[in-house]
Amino acid sequence: MKRFFFLFTLLCLALWSYGQIIEPITWSFSTKDLSTTEKELIFKASIENGWHLYGLDLPEGGPIATKFSFNEIKGAKLVGKIRAERTPVFQYDKQFGMELNWFESDITFVQKIQLTEKKYKINGELRFMGCNDETCLPPTPEEFSFSGQRGTSTETQEISSAEEVAENDTSKADSVISLIPLEPAKPAKQIQKEELSTEDIWAPVIEKLHAYGEKEVNTETSLWLILLAGFAGGLFALLTPCVWPMIPMTVSFFLKRTKSRKKSIRDAFTYGISIIVIYVALGLIITGLFGASALNNLATNAIFNIIFFLLLVVFAISFLGAFEITLPASWTTKLDNKADSTTGLLSIFFMAFTLALVSFSCTGPIIGTLLVQAASMGATAGPAVGMLGFAIALAIPFSLFAIFPSMLQSMPKSGGWLNAVKVVLGFLELALALKFLSVADLAYGWRILDREVFLSLWIIIFALLGFYLLGKLKFSHDSTIPYITIPRLFLAIVSLSFAVYMIPGLWGAPLKAISAFVPPLATQDFNLYEDEVHAAFSDYEEGMAYAKKVKKPVLVDFSGYGCVNCRKMEATVWTNPDVKSIIEKDYVLITLMVDDKTPLPEPIKIEEYGKTRTLRTVGDKWSYLQRSKFGANAQPFYVLLNTSGEPVGPSYSFNENVPEYIKFLTNGLKEFEKQ
Repeated sequence: MKRFFFLFTLLCLALWSYGQIIEPITWSFSTKDLSTTEKELIFKASIENGWHLYGLDLPEGGPIATKFSFNEIKGAKLVGKIRAERTPVFQYDKQFGMELNWFESDITFVQKIQLTEKKYKINGELRFMGCNDETCLPPTPEEFSFSGQRGTSTETQEISSAEEVAENDTSKADSVISLIPLEPAKPAKQIQKEELSTEDIWAPVIEKLHAYGEKEVNTETSLWLILLAGFAGGLFALLTPCVWPMIPMTVSFFLKRTKSRKKSIRDAFTYGISIIVIYVALGLIITGLFGASALNNLATNAIFNIIFFLLLVVFAISFLGAFEITLPASWTTKLDNKADSTTGLLSIFFMAFTLALVSFSCTGPIIGTLLVQAASMGATAGPAVGMLGFAIALAIPFSLFAIFPSMLQSMPKSGGWLNAVKVVLGFLELALALKFLSVADLAYGWRILDREVFLSLWIIIFALLGFYLLGKLKFSHDSTIPYITIPRLFLAIVSLSFAVYMIPGLWGAPLKAISAFVPPLATQDFNLYEDEVHAAFSDYEEGMAYAKKVKKPVLVDFSGYGCVNCRKMEATVWTNPDVKSIIEKDYVLITLMVDDKTPLPEPIKIEEYGKTRTLRTVGDKWSYLQRSKFGANAQPFYVLLNTSGEPVGPSYSFNENVPEYIKFLTNGLKEFEKQ
């Protein structure tokens, strides 16, 4: 998979997440009068040597293009499109496998506007991505604001601070931009800061943190897991009523094309490769539409998760037999005719495309589940890799049976067992749908799907699945089962055992095997389990004030509701008796959820690396704290602080090695005592 150009973007995100945040591209804004009713908005990017800024128009599946969005336009209208002052550099990029364009030195973008009123105001945001030979910046937002009135000046003025705006003559107010006062607005409560004397607990400590060295462990990429999940999904799809009967029909098609054994084998391989190309292309399209950072952000987006929750519920109902999801018959008929009328490789490709459409009613739910799961894991190449695994599993049997047609005689015939497979998948889809509803529920604090509710639903679903496999539960379209086969018996045992395994979770058992999927223990109302660790504070300033009072070091846990690895650390590491004892007795634990969608009482304007940004949610606030103070934005992220907000040891990321985590905590205590 190293040959995938997406690996380049994955490396960029890894470096961004774990390294110090840098600023090689900065922006300044100004206006220029063309006449009394026309102006130019000027956006100038200053680019450091060795870096480049991607252009305005890039092909799909590549890096993020520079994009300008105008959110508010009053008293004016845009004339034409935004343009760059010069032509970018065009070059074929081996990593992305396509021709890209970028700017390697300072570049100015211009947008012409026409004034419709005496005064005008324009607000918006630009998003850009820059790279050098080693790494890339994540897609970065930059807010801009222009305001003024009609004038006759043709002078261009670049404004870099609020002070410069104030110093300009008011007669030239129409040729400058209106900036928000850039006071060092750090989102901390004034009363609590006074309790901490004059020490600033929001002050950056990136260099001090790096001086201790890092204890982060680079975990293996989740791409292999996505590939295996896709392969498993492909195997499931093979057993569905839409795909299984297609195997002998498709093989017969190829055997009738030629009497040459050699050509028949070549056609079979071509058919298998065509299947892989079609499904991987689907994954690439998904990746191109969402982009690298958007996939990660969508993981906790309420609308995204609710839509896919409903989508998976519809898929599950379809699998259970309420209705069939099918594409228009005219589509498959046309493709089938194309396959018959064309010759050579093109006919084989059309045959593969026909298979994809005919089997959609069964493979659609599996593909949808796979793509959603890959997107939620945040891996850039996830959808493409998942589709690769799915397509390989789907293509192998078609190719093998075409090469060895005698194997068809040993295949089990179509029958009621295919419908049983479909129903089993329906139960699994229903269970997975709850996971996506849970993510939205946690991020927005609705509390409609707490841990015990989630577990109750899963217990019922998997118990019903077990009863169905034993023949105790039947649907109207099911065939009569004269006896239980051995495979059905074992699957029923697994399903019922899993349901029984989850029952203690209703009283607080950690259920480590599924801790990454169920809501955290903190959401459970009735809990008899005493080994889990709960944060004493979910607010940074309040926790630091308490630590100052009791004179204890602080363990700051940057976490997230949609963070799978965070749940694993809480269930496998924090429940260890030694770890639990150290955290509860020797530290003040502060857990900050960076994806908490609770609105702040008032939006907060902050100055971050020369940029003005708006923090609107609690999660925005804690994410800003992690970036600005510690120079990181990956979760889980653990850092040990003294009462002044300075580190007493290195940071720590996802690593389920309990002795290493104990060492991390004890070394922090020793350093705190020294200080």
